[in-house]
Amino acid sequence: MKTIILYIAISILGIGLCEAQTIEITNRNTIELLKKQRKNIIVQEKEELKVEVESINEKLDKNEITLEEANELKEAAAKKHALNIENRVAIIDNKIALIERNEEAKVEEGQSVVFKWEEKDKKERSNYRDERTTSTIMLAAGFNNALKDGQSLNDSDFKIGGSRFFEIGWVWNTRVFEDTNWLRLKYGVSFQFNGLKPTDNRYFIEDEGLTFLEEFPTDLKKSKFRMDNLVIPVHFEFGPYKRIDHESGPTFSTYKKFKVGLGGYAGFSLGERQKLKFEEDGDNVKQKLKSDYNTNDFIYGLSGYIGWGNTSLYAKYDLNPIFQEPNAESHNVSLGLRFDLD
Repeated sequence: MKTIILYIAISILGIGLCEAQTIEITNRNTIELLKKQRKNIIVQEKEELKVEVESINEKLDKNEITLEEANELKEAAAKKHALNIENRVAIIDNKIALIERNEEAKVEEGQSVVFKWEEKDKKERSNYRDERTTSTIMLAAGFNNALKDGQSLNDSDFKIGGSRFFEIGWVWNTRVFEDTNWLRLKYGVSFQFNGLKPTDNRYFIEDEGLTFLEEFPTDLKKSKFRMDNLVIPVHFEFGPYKRIDHESGPTFSTYKKFKVGLGGYAGFSLGERQKLKFEEDGDNVKQKLKSDYNTNDFIYGLSGYIGWGNTSLYAKYDLNPIFQEPNAESHNVSLGLRFDLD
């Protein structure tokens, strides 16, 4: 009988020791996490202060605020983050003290220690979630022309200043590597509108598969030929970046950084049209002529840009000839500005 009682007592004691050991480990892990969180709080607040100071300096450089106002804003920001550190660290210290003070009582009662603040911290950390892929609107505009092999802009058939292009699209930006942002992949979909204004009072005509320029019988006030395309552009973008470390991990910023993009595009033609304005019998006449003008339906080419921040110098060149054989081979070329509206 005594043996049975002793066995039961040892068993109960063993269970109690296991529970105590489990809770001790849980508490110790929780305290270690709290101590790490205390260090991260200081790093985070200092980093946020640094970002605020940089923003104030940018406003000062743009003369949006005076030097006195800038110093006042910096002092206020420093005080705010110092108080944030003091208050947040005090909360962490109180939680550590609470665990240590009640640890023995929790072990005796066989209870686990769970705190709601962990869920709150998870929500706070989620605010700094790094997005590896972002998207934006892209706009581009500038000068356009068409050149034959061996031809230069000086002897082009189209007005250099009057021929223009416009492009609008939606672009995705994906960081290629997980822990660095020096290389990005930019891809999306764009509408291209390439305009050509012929020189010497000429316009385009079609004749049995041939498309060529011919002088108009009267004085033209306007002669414009436009090609509309839908393309998929893809670029590899290179350039420096700024890394900002948060509790949940780093974020990567290219704000006001130098960048270079190299790539190309492919798509298809949406249609061509020609607009003519002239005077006939004392009346102003406007003609809008829509046809395929024997142009190639498949569009593909090379493009690239170099810039700072959201603005870049942008160039593109169609590798496909504008007109189908047996027409003379000419290629559309564009140069202008590109804006990635982040």
